[in-house]
Amino acid sequence: TGNLTSKPGNSRAFAAQFQYQRGEITTADGKVIAESKNVGGVYKYQRVYPLGPEYAPATGYDALYTASGVESAENSFLAGNSSKLAVRNVIDMITNKTRKGATVQLTLDSNAQNTAWNMLRASGKSGAVVALNPQTGAILAMASYPSYDPNQLAVLDGPQLNANDAKLQKDPAQPLLNRATDATFPPGSTFKIVTSSAAFAQGNDTVQTQVSAPSSLQLPQSTARLINDNGETCGTGNKATIITAFTLSCNTAFANIGMQLGSATLKSMAGKYGMNDPNLKIPSPVAQSNFPLEPDLATTALSAIGQKDDTVTPLQEAMFSAAIANNGTLMKPYLVQQIQAADLSIVDSAAPTALSQPVSPNVAAEVKQMMLSVVNNPTGTAAAFSNAIPGVQIAGKTGTAQNGINNNGLNDAVFTCFAGKGNRSMAVGVIIQGGGYGAAAAAPIAVGVLKAYLENG
Repeated sequence: TGNLTSKPGNSRAFAAQFQYQRGEITTADGKVIAESKNVGGVYKYQRVYPLGPEYAPATGYDALYTASGVESAENSFLAGNSSKLAVRNVIDMITNKTRKGATVQLTLDSNAQNTAWNMLRASGKSGAVVALNPQTGAILAMASYPSYDPNQLAVLDGPQLNANDAKLQKDPAQPLLNRATDATFPPGSTFKIVTSSAAFAQGNDTVQTQVSAPSSLQLPQSTARLINDNGETCGTGNKATIITAFTLSCNTAFANIGMQLGSATLKSMAGKYGMNDPNLKIPSPVAQSNFPLEPDLATTALSAIGQKDDTVTPLQEAMFSAAIANNGTLMKPYLVQQIQAADLSIVDSAAPTALSQPVSPNVAAEVKQMMLSVVNNPTGTAAAFSNAIPGVQIAGKTGTAQNGINNNGLNDAVFTCFAGKGNRSMAVGVIIQGGGYGAAAAAPIAVGVLKAYLENG
């Protein structure tokens, strides 16, 4: 945020913005997560965040001289000076009513958000969770840990604000960083969703196609050898069906598939899933998830298993599952459901739109079959989650990503999944920094969020 008290401006005009009551920010189910309270004095109204750190990645903050998150992206509505509110403002002036900002209702579900936040915090590790409605793209949960209390940046005392900001900026835990959308991490084996999608989309392979899956793979033009996790064998030890390789997360099989497809084909499919997009907004800008073109087969092999230069946001992880859950159509993620003027009229509302069509319904069904197999695999750690929600089948993919950072020698834990119950469905992406195995550290959080949403419908 930089120095929050350094912005110059006309002091009278500046003070005027605090004479009106800023609109509320609420969850989809009506929980108030940002409001303005009358405190009197030079600045009549002060911003208050009742649930502070839990919703900070979504609300952001409205500080004296700057704003972030939804507070920034929807400022004209919240402040009441949007052109869409002009007629109402004139009527208020004529009828001598005090101007009040519009209420911004988010797509977040308070049960899902609360579970995501509490489980992240309980893990004690840096990470994030994003949950989507696959059919619409609505963001149902967006939590990042560690977080910060936006109330500290809503103080109306300049020197105090600057001191609070400086402390947050210097904190090595980076509480101001929204890891859900503003930070990227290696996807690890969850990227095998993309690699298998690219293979199936060619039209020659099915889940039962036998592929080369040696215990150890010599990478071309390289001294490096690629092995499966803990040097395990896959299938017969030399060959495996794609569904077996996916279920057991065999690196050598998917490295071979990736080399056969080529980097350009993988990059094209990654792009359809939302990667390499610098313009994604929810409405705040989202950090670009990256899949660059690799120069040779060895690096292509590594990128096909979610390593090398691959990076994703936790939002992107949720988008992988959301596309499969929605029969191959990826909906554009969004965080704002509707905007309601002070007279309770709706002045703006979300219109779900497709972002892309990564795969056909047939390919989506094949990938779904493999993701169901992962969760129901009796030999996998994820088996513990196959019956976590009675009557609900969870489809998922684990990832254990080498992060290049020394998190006490532990890899990042990654998990992406989806499930539905009745008329509700949800896709979830979880990344825990230094969490180790995805099945152990990330999957329980994802399943907890699914449970909170699907069982409270």
